[in-house]
Amino acid sequence: MNILYNDKTDLLYIRLDDRKQNIMNQRVSDDIVLDIGEDGKIAGIEILEASRHVNLEKIIPIKYEMSKDTR
Repeated sequence: MNILYNDKTDLLYIRLDDRKQNIMNQRVSDDIVLDIGEDGKIAGIEILEASRHVNLEKIIPIKYEMSKDTR
């Protein structure tokens, strides 16, 4: 499992299955998109406006990455 967070776009992506495969996107709400793998299982979860929905500190001890400001 991989958890990535982009603080510039406020997007959180949780990758559950790292296999290379064709993915179908299924929007379940305005801010949540599921990536469905070839076997019909959830391969990833994309959360838009993540700071409104998720407290990243609660995810710990799972390590997450934040993008660095390149200004």
